[in-house]
Amino acid sequence: MNRRILLIAGALLLAGCATRAVYSAPDVGMVELEPLLAVTAAREGLTIRVVSNGCTGKDSMAWFVEKAGGRYAVAFGRRRVDSCTQPPTAVDLTFSFAELGLPKGARVAVVNPLSASAH
Repeated sequence: MNRRILLIAGALLLAGCATRAVYSAPDVGMVELEPLLAVTAAREGLTIRVVSNGCTGKDSMAWFVEKAGGRYAVAFGRRRVDSCTQPPTAVDLTFSFAELGLPKGARVAVVNPLSASAH
């Protein structure tokens, strides 16, 4: 009985540690992945929808790209916290494949967590 409780507690503890994904990129340091409200892939690039308090723009975001087997994984994180005081709203940020360092028409997976609301 005690062993079962210990195993369950250990699993929950490990699950709690794994809730925040972190990528490291040489030019931006450690970046916590930004929860995205939506992602749209188009012929020319990716559009991500994030929460903004009024000061979020493309320059607020850093990204990390990893290539494996002809596919690319892209992760987005904030360079700085949006410290403005407006009510949270959704903002669309579009990045071309060229900006992200990807070939046109690349097969891309965005690895950020998805969030259900802007609050």
